[in-house]
Parts: sequence; structure tokens; C-alpha cells
Amino acid sequence: MDRRKFLGQAATAGVAAAAASTLPAPAIAQSMPDLNWRLTSSFPKSLDTLFGGIEHFAKRVADMTGNKFKIRTFAAGEIVPGLQVLDAVQKGTVEAGQTASYYYVGKDPTFAFDCAMPFSMTARQQQAWMLHGGGYALMREFMKDYDVHPIVFGNTGAQMGGWFRKPIQSLADVRNLKFRIAGLAGQVFAKLGAVPQVIAGGEIYPALEKGTIDAAEWVGPYDDEKLGFVKVAPYYNYPGFWEGGTQVTLMINTKHWEALPPLYKHVVETAAHETCLDMLAKYDHLNVISIKKLVAAGAKLTPWPRDVLEAAWKASHQLYDEIAAKNEKFKKIYGPWKAYRDDQYQWFRVAELSFANFSFTAQQTVK
Repeated sequence: MDRRKFLGQAATAGVAAAAASTLPAPAIAQSMPDLNWRLTSSFPKSLDTLFGGIEHFAKRVADMTGNKFKIRTFAAGEIVPGLQVLDAVQKGTVEAGQTASYYYVGKDPTFAFDCAMPFSMTARQQQAWMLHGGGYALMREFMKDYDVHPIVFGNTGAQMGGWFRKPIQSLADVRNLKFRIAGLAGQVFAKLGAVPQVIAGGEIYPALEKGTIDAAEWVGPYDDEKLGFVKVAPYYNYPGFWEGGTQVTLMINTKHWEALPPLYKHVVETAAHETCLDMLAKYDHLNVISIKKLVAAGAKLTPWPRDVLEAAWKASHQLYDEIAAKNEKFKKIYGPWKAYRDDQYQWFRVAELSFANFSFTAQQTVK
């Protein structure tokens, strides 16, 4: 065979094969329907780690579908108030929403498992429970009653324990403390003698400044810096033991989820998981920068006293037992959730905690 003719035929075949390999993606995209969804958030645009997550998600969905599947994003208050995202998704007012499920413990405390609870799990442990420990199956079964299909959509990591006008030096200082904190954490602090307050984010600063409240918790350094709390409540407690790994959730109306083509479902799940990774990485990066600025501005980093943590641990589990005794849905998840959390705690003590205890302090203690 003529060598030049053979090489020419091979090259032509290679080009044809390469061209063929590029055809399926546009062909698939062209065969898919044009969709336009609305996605509303519980968070304002100023919280660019949280609201920025849905902007990232919408862009990735559009990119992966050749702009066939477009999602418009809306901040809290633009369509519905931030704490009404679940209602909007359930009613079909919007196709999807970004929220923190513990906002809805007033409807059912079982929602807290999908977000964060006092002395629950870290971000990694929560992710493991949801994706591999049975969490998804349990939460999706529970949320069927609300016509919602939930997907893990981000995590803040361990949060801080709030801003205080005066230092908390013992459990006695918690009694009668007017503390802006909601949900199950608020119920725990009520057991400790505090007076929980539910106040919208934009109203916290003036309430602290006027002394209407004594303390308030929000998220962590990057988000807290934007709200200026350090100017009126300098004692910055840690850790936020009620939010060891706060999960953000993408809620999709069940009817709209089930109507999606399989390819679009895959795209949504892929973009959501990518958003989850990016959000936690952003917080881990930006909190380091902001905590330095806050300390320079006068923040006094203050650990919770041991007696407060011990009392809160006991009060938390007492509360869970009380809820489980009268709420079958909560009880059904609490048993396997607690067993999974306890196993995770034991494992993390072996490698993660021993590594952290030494390495995170070695730069100061090893000479």
C-alpha cells in the first residue's frame, strides 16, 4: 500500500471521528426543551457568598445546556420575603428556592435535620450523612408532604457564637440575656434561662446599639463584618455550637422536578454540588481575611465558658427527646441521625481532631 495514501486516509478518518465526537452535545442540546425558571432566595444580594451561590448555579445550568435551561435569580423580598421561600416553592409561585431549612421549624422541627442543630455535625459530616448516610432518603421522604424536592446546595462551615455587649464568663451570665437567636437553638437557650429574640437581619444592629437586645448571632466573620456588629457589641463568642456545619438547601417544586428531562435533572444536581463545594471554599478563604479585620477593629474573641457548653449539651438532647416523644416524623429521623453523628464524632476524634489539636497550635507552641 502507498504510504502517503494510507496516511491521508488515516488523517481523513481521524478528522471525521473527531467531528463525530463533537456532534452529540449540540444534538442533545437541540433536542431538549427551552425552560425558564425562577429561583428565589432567603438571602439578600449583599451576602455574596450565599446569594452568590445561586448566581453561580444559574450560570452553570445555562452553560451546560447551551442556554436552553435558564434560571432567573431573585433576592429575599423581590418575589417573597426571605422566610417564605418554602411556601413559594410549595405553592408553585416559583419553581425553586434557596434557603436554610431550619427557618421552618415552626412548621415542623424535623426541618432542622436538613440544615443545622445544636451539637449536630460539621460540614463534612453533614455532607457524608446526606449523600451516603441515608440523609437524602429521609429528608426527601419528609419533604414530600410539602411538595418539595431538596438538594444539598452549600454550607457555611462552623459558625461563630454571636456578638455580645458584655462578656459571658459563666452560665449565670446567660440568664435573662436577650439574645437574637431563633429555631431550636433559641429553645435551647431558653432552657438555659436566656430570652430568645427573633429579629430580621436588617434590624439587628439598631437593636444592639439601643440595648433592646444584649447579643445577636449571625453567621461568621465575612458576613458579620458587613453588618458592623463590632462597633456596638465587641465580645465575639465562639464556637456557634448550634451551627457546626450549616447546610443551605435548594428546594424544587416536586411537580417541576418530576417534569424535568433526565439530562436536565443531572445538570441541576451537578451544578448544585459544584455550588456546594464553592460556597464552603469561599467561606474558608474569606473568613480568614475578615477575622483579622474584625480583631483590628476591636473584636474580642471569647470562647464560651465550659459550664455554658455543658449545660447547652444537656439541654439540647433533652429538647430532642421531648420533641421525639410527641413528633413521629422527628423521631423517625432522630434515631438514625444521632447514631450516625455519634459514629462520626468517634472517627473524627482519631485522626482529624488529633491532627488539628497539634498542628493548629504548633506554630505558636513549638520553638
